[in-house]
Amino acid sequence: MSFSYEKLVKKATCFAVIFALILIAIKLFAWWMTGSISLLASLFDSSMDLLASGMNFILIRYSLKPADENHRFGHGKAESLAALAQSAFILGSIAFLLLNSVKLLSRPTPIDYPLLGIIISSVSVILTLSLVLYQRHIIKITDSQAIKADMLHYSSDLLMNCAVIIALVLSWCGIIYADAVFALLISCYILFNALKIAFDAIQDLLDKALPDADNEHILAVASSFTGVHGVHDLKTRRSGPMTFVQLHIELDDNMPLLEAHAIADKIEELIAQQYHPAEVIIHQDPISIVVKEKSKLRDKF
Repeated sequence: MSFSYEKLVKKATCFAVIFALILIAIKLFAWWMTGSISLLASLFDSSMDLLASGMNFILIRYSLKPADENHRFGHGKAESLAALAQSAFILGSIAFLLLNSVKLLSRPTPIDYPLLGIIISSVSVILTLSLVLYQRHIIKITDSQAIKADMLHYSSDLLMNCAVIIALVLSWCGIIYADAVFALLISCYILFNALKIAFDAIQDLLDKALPDADNEHILAVASSFTGVHGVHDLKTRRSGPMTFVQLHIELDDNMPLLEAHAIADKIEELIAQQYHPAEVIIHQDPISIVVKEKSKLRDKF
């Protein structure tokens, strides 16, 4: 992994943390002045952003550490563990937001200084849009999966901030239920994302295979090499930024060991380049052994 890649990705995570802190500060002031529950929901979401970006800031640096004597497969799963902790924190916050939203629905109250809330929310939209555009620029250069995930999160925040502005405008026009209704909708949206984060983290910890399209591509790459008669027993998983691939290739019985080893090395190198960073292990099987094993299976069933 190049120094340029690390420098750009680390810089992007720093900007994300700084922007999240600024957004929290202005939304906290806006909520304190207006008492808007939808602004409070947006404030909680920005707190989630700070937590997620902070996790990225720390974990990208940790996940880039090479494997050591005690962690032979690297440190990538720390990212999934952190995501689980993050989702638990979010679920606790959502319970508070939902209770306040229901309370406001039963006892709606006018918002103080709605114009101030609209102005600050508009500033939040501009700041968030600036961050998303910068992250998009970094992704074009690095194709970082971590920054892609962060950008997706902040892109959804643009819609949320627009929803807050609509709620404040409606409340300003006298529709006092709008603030509580929009807060409830935002809370449900955050709840959905929190559950999705937890599900994805658990799948990573359980070593879920790569998507079918990636598995089929890996099989096609291995099968395309001259001398390879077949590919089987493909196993894939992802741990943080690292992709792990294991497979068996079928070769002629009388192929020299050096030639078989060279073919496996070339396949490993090509797959590792396409799924960088990746660790690829290839086992070489004589074609006659594979045929016998398949015959035994057919006879068994």
